[in-house]
Order: sequence, then C-alpha cells, then structure tokens
Amino acid sequence: MRVNRHVSSDADESGIDLTPMLDVVFIMLIFFIVTSSFVRESGVTVSRPEAQTAQAQPAGAILVAIKPSGDIWIDKRQVDIRRVRAHIERLKAEIPEVSAVIQADRDARTGILINVMDQIKLAGISQIAVATVQP
Repeated sequence: MRVNRHVSSDADESGIDLTPMLDVVFIMLIFFIVTSSFVRESGVTVSRPEAQTAQAQPAGAILVAIKPSGDIWIDKRQVDIRRVRAHIERLKAEIPEVSAVIQADRDARTGILINVMDQIKLAGISQIAVATVQP
C-alpha cells in the first residue's frame, strides 16, 4: 500500500528565505565589532588616595598601576620601569589619540610615580591623570 502524496510547487515557493536576514545580522555584527572600544585594565587593585577635586575620566585610557612595593603593572602584566615607555608606545600605536591614567597606591613612592609619568610623556602621551577617589 503505497500512498503517493503530491506536493504542489506553490508550497516550495512559500518558504521563508533567510539569506537576507543572515546578511543583515552579519553586517550588524561586523559594525559592532569595529566600533566597539575595548577597555584595558592595569591588572592589579590598588588603594587610591582621596581627593576632593576628583573627576571622572573618559574610557579608553591606558591604565598604569603602581603598587606600594613599587611594582608597575600595564595591561595585566608586571613591567620594569625601563620598559614602561616601550609598552606605552605599543599601546599608543593601537589607539593614537589616547590618554594615560596612573593608578598609584597611596603608599607608593612619589619618585616611582614621577618616573612613570616621565616615561609616559616620552612615549608621546601628553594627557596624564592620576587616579583618586572622592572621600
């Protein structure tokens, strides 16, 4: 007992064509990937000093952390003071109009902070801020 079912050609044409929708989804995905900015983190947590005049900085800055022991962290890696300039120049090459934020611990030595600021300026970044918290 064989039953032949006849499917009309109209049923084949009434299916939904997903190709244009997939094209739009891929174009939107590419748009969001290209226009998104990735936030870089220094990689360590520091106890920032308090300041009455603390202001929020725009996102997209290079974060440099200085621990109380004098260790310098950039992009989740510990960096020697002699290599700070090279790391900043590499990150500046990726984003030319970038600023730098130094997250110095309140117990970090001022001399290390000044040396880091000097290396950042030598790398070509003139906009440098020191991160603080409001009391």
